[in-house]
Amino acid sequence: ARARRLAEGLAELPGVELDPATVDTNIVIFAVPDSSAFCSALAEEDVAMSRFGPTRVRAVTHLDVDDEGIERALAAAARALG
Repeated sequence: ARARRLAEGLAELPGVELDPATVDTNIVIFAVPDSSAFCSALAEEDVAMSRFGPTRVRAVTHLDVDDEGIERALAAAARALG
């Protein structure tokens, strides 16, 4: 459920290419214009996502990521794409 919420929130952001309907595990893979800059900006806010290619990013939700963490990640992603 948290991965789905993350996917839905990311899909609403400008510059993100993602179909939330494709998320059926705790892994969310999506595209942004520059994955390196995006992940670096997130890291500055203590949000960890991984580059998965020049434009692709991989986010993984796990037991330590609660609802507040998902919302914090979405807010940081919005600022990173700002």
